[in-house]
Formats: sequence, structure tokens, C-alpha cells
Amino acid sequence: MSIKPRLCYLTPGNKLARAAWFLVWITLFRPSPRPLHSWRCFLLRLFGSRIGKKVHVFPSARIWAPWNLEMADRSRLGDFADCYCVDRITIGRGAVVSQYSFLCTGSHDYTDERLPLITAPIEIGPQAWVTADVFVAPGVTIGEGTVVTARSSVFDDLEPWVVASGNPARSIRPRKLRAASSVEAGRC
Repeated sequence: MSIKPRLCYLTPGNKLARAAWFLVWITLFRPSPRPLHSWRCFLLRLFGSRIGKKVHVFPSARIWAPWNLEMADRSRLGDFADCYCVDRITIGRGAVVSQYSFLCTGSHDYTDERLPLITAPIEIGPQAWVTADVFVAPGVTIGEGTVVTARSSVFDDLEPWVVASGNPARSIRPRKLRAASSVEAGRC
């Protein structure tokens, strides 16, 4: 982890805000039609999220504390993605967090018999892609343009522009982009 976890104690105000958010999520966010990304972004902003332009958050995505979520322009949070944002989660411009991925900013200090909650922020760099069913641990930074392959578990920072895989995830090769061909770009 690049950032040391810190002790965190949940206040009654925090619990009340989370209860209010849950009611909004279950009644207005979750049942909203799939294409209504702007509606869900509006609801997230009401609860303190910092949301950029053209952000897509799908209705089944779970956000624990929206006031700790920041999503830059054109970022996406896929179906059934889970943002356990006890601490700050930042998703960079054009970054994608795919279905069933779990971004986890909190854990417990197992060296203390009381098991106090510890937290550390997560940062997903611009143009990064966290593919399906990836676990990202507290305090992790995923570099710009990095791709984390399906079902990987990320416990340490990943450098920019690599493809990472495994449990724990490790860089397996550089990520190189190729130019779109004229057929792919719609020019025949």
C-alpha cells in the first residue's frame, strides 16, 4: 500500500447519512432505468459525490458513502460494481470499473483484539480499466492506462500503462494502444 491505513471511527451523523443514502439508493437509484446515467449522477451529487461530465454509473452499482466518491469525466462504474468507500475513491478521466468489481477502502486491524476499522483511499488512474470481478484493496493506486484482468486481486500499487493479472495482481506486460483502423473508425 502506498498510503498507511488510519484508524476510523464512525459517527452517528455518518450512520444517519448512510441510512438516508440507502433509502434513496433503494427507492430512486437502483430501480431507475438503465440509460438514466444523468439521474443517478444527480442523486450521487446530492449526497456529496464529485461527478464529472458524461459519467456512467449503472443502477446496480453499490456505493457505500457517496460523499467519498469522485468520478472524473467519461468514467464508468459497471453493473454490480461495489464501492465500499469508507475512505476516498477516485476514478480518473475515462477510467472503467467493470461489473462485479469490489473497490474496498476499509478493513480491520487484526493485530488489535478490538478489530478497529482502518481505512485508506483508492485511486484509479485516467484511462485505466478494472475488468470484471476484480478486488482492489485499501490504499491502492492503479496507474494511468493500466488494465487489471478479470478476477485479479490488487493489494499493491500498479504502475501506469501495464496489463496486470493474478492474485496478487502483478504486471505481466506493457499496455500498448494501436490506432483504430479505417474500418473500425467507420471509414470504408
